[in-house]
Amino acid sequence: MPKTVTDKLQRVLNAAARVASDTRKFDSGLTTLLHDELHWLDMPERVTYKLGVMMYRCLHGLAPRYLADHLTPASDLASRLRLRSANRHQLIVPSCRLNTYGRRAFSIAGPTVWNSLPRELRDPACGFDSFKQFLKSILLVSTNVTSALEVFKNDMRYINSRFTYLLTYLLTYLLTAGGNACLHAR
Repeated sequence: MPKTVTDKLQRVLNAAARVASDTRKFDSGLTTLLHDELHWLDMPERVTYKLGVMMYRCLHGLAPRYLADHLTPASDLASRLRLRSANRHQLIVPSCRLNTYGRRAFSIAGPTVWNSLPRELRDPACGFDSFKQFLKSILLVSTNVTSALEVFKNDMRYINSRFTYLLTYLLTYLLTAGGNACLHAR
């Protein structure tokens, strides 16, 4: 979805959060309110969440057939049977000619989102409710880490570049590998 559209929708979501929490337009802490108290995702993460849930439904026979027909598991192609993507429950992402509109098509955006999910979520044995819960928690964590990185880069420009690199690496690790470890702990 284009950033101009998601920005407009984010403003509507922010206004709804202000109404729900009885805060004013220029009160600080709206992001904290959205994520920590209301457990709402920002618009780009919300789109990713909806696409991920729709992909789960398509792959488990819970969605209309016309959507599921656009998906090709990597394990279904004879030429890909020996690749790691076949064992990781990944989907084939078809190529597109139009970079702006083509990437937004369900047949391309859906498999792209699905392949970007952690392996534990792509497991066919994962139940629908636990899938939704884990996906939302992963997206909330990624939103918080991304906003922490932005604040860090904006406010701490004077810190040594090696330290900045180290902290960015650690936060990224917590988001990827640490997040996967948290999934196993639950």
